[in-house]
Amino acid sequence: MSTATHLEPPPSRHTHVAAPLLEISGIRKTFPGVVALDKVQFALKAGTVHALMGENGAGKSTLMKIIAGVYIPDQGEIRLKGQPVVLRSPIDALSQGIAMIHQELNLMPHMTVAENVWITREPKNRFGFVDHAALKAQTETLFARLNIDIDPLAEIQTLSVAARQMVEIAKAVSWNSDVLIMDEPTSALTEKEVDHLFRIIRQLREQGKGIIYITHKMNELFEIADEFSVFRDGQYIATCASSEVTRDDIIKMMVGREITQMFPKETVPIGDVVLSVKNLGLKGVFEDVSFDIRAGEILGLAGLVGSGRSNVAETLFGVTPATSGQISIRGQTVNVDKPATAMHHGMAFLTEDRKDTGCFLCLDIQTNTEMAVLNQRYVNALGFVQGAQLARDATEMSQKLRVKTPDMQETIQNLSGGNQQKVLVARWLLTQPSILILDEPTRGIDVGAKAEIHRLVSELAGQGVAILMISSEMPEVLGMSDRVAVMHQGRITGILDRSEASQVSVMDLASR
Repeated sequence: MSTATHLEPPPSRHTHVAAPLLEISGIRKTFPGVVALDKVQFALKAGTVHALMGENGAGKSTLMKIIAGVYIPDQGEIRLKGQPVVLRSPIDALSQGIAMIHQELNLMPHMTVAENVWITREPKNRFGFVDHAALKAQTETLFARLNIDIDPLAEIQTLSVAARQMVEIAKAVSWNSDVLIMDEPTSALTEKEVDHLFRIIRQLREQGKGIIYITHKMNELFEIADEFSVFRDGQYIATCASSEVTRDDIIKMMVGREITQMFPKETVPIGDVVLSVKNLGLKGVFEDVSFDIRAGEILGLAGLVGSGRSNVAETLFGVTPATSGQISIRGQTVNVDKPATAMHHGMAFLTEDRKDTGCFLCLDIQTNTEMAVLNQRYVNALGFVQGAQLARDATEMSQKLRVKTPDMQETIQNLSGGNQQKVLVARWLLTQPSILILDEPTRGIDVGAKAEIHRLVSELAGQGVAILMISSEMPEVLGMSDRVAVMHQGRITGILDRSEASQVSVMDLASR
């Protein structure tokens, strides 16, 4: 946008006010069977970015939802600018100057960008109706200030996940809040978009805003945060200046142990071709995509957001059937016209968006875990489901993946994002797949859980499973893959062996 203000980072970081802008003390919150927070404390200074760190289930999101008025604490006190406050709803929090950008986006897909940003605050004309011209104009002014180039009149459902994330950020900033909570704000952003977000954050910090930043990405912590606090198992562990600790120090505080090997890639026998893709295309989205995956091989699929990686995965699984090319499984050409066909041929698919295309949020963990196998392995000759065996296997898989839950009857929406992801992994592992497609398998997952999933993926490769792994995290792609296929604008621009794949070579192919 030509009217955009150029936002440069300030030459130095400094705290505008020494006293806490927001102070939490003695907060306790319980859910049925779970103590989510146990007498925790937290303090945010004005003009600082304070990162909140911890494994999934550590209590970070619960505390933030208490500060944002979503949950009411059982015990404890919240003080804002030195004064006690009681926050009984998100509207309460917004009225007190506290806004939150949730990890799971909460936009209305059939409304426009402008309508989503200013919902309940739309400008009205003299007849009391929404003034759409004024609505568009004030959205353009806000976007210009934040250097966001998105059409205010576009419907949310037409935008990429990354663009929706920027709309959420703009919506929160539009409230002009003193406290801004960002929960995994960069999970769907490219490096360029992350840099853009950081410029916005630095601008807000210079205006004296206090920003609580939740992330599992260590490099972001050291780049943007002034302080960080660590939570573990619902308890407060420590607060430190980001300049005083190392990455290993943080990990040890988070998990209570050392993660010695984040990417436990093992050398395993590579067998025959299991999945072969020749000149695959989806009209208007991608074309001429070709690659093979062998038994025991992990093929990483890299590329910038919007390159077509997830579309290829959905086509392979029959969600959006191909319009050209062919898919062969163990040498046999297969018309993968729907997911049931893919599953019949031993394929499993962990989708990118666990909220919209993965979890059945109102159902329990047991039901979510069973979903993919009810018409397969656990149905006897008479057509009845072998419920007892299925329940035992689902529980065993949940325990293997260390899903933090009081029991399998817990509603999945009550779990943290990372634990929801583990349930979805368990769902597909129960199908005993020979081909496993993983789209962003560790998005929004803490460092300890990432190591567990990486180890599990390596074990599956060792058992002869052919794995296609899509990831936006370069260390994950390079650390886990035997080969890396790179996409740009709907085409494969190159396939690199593990020995020749590097951040430079991958990014070169991703930007061609």
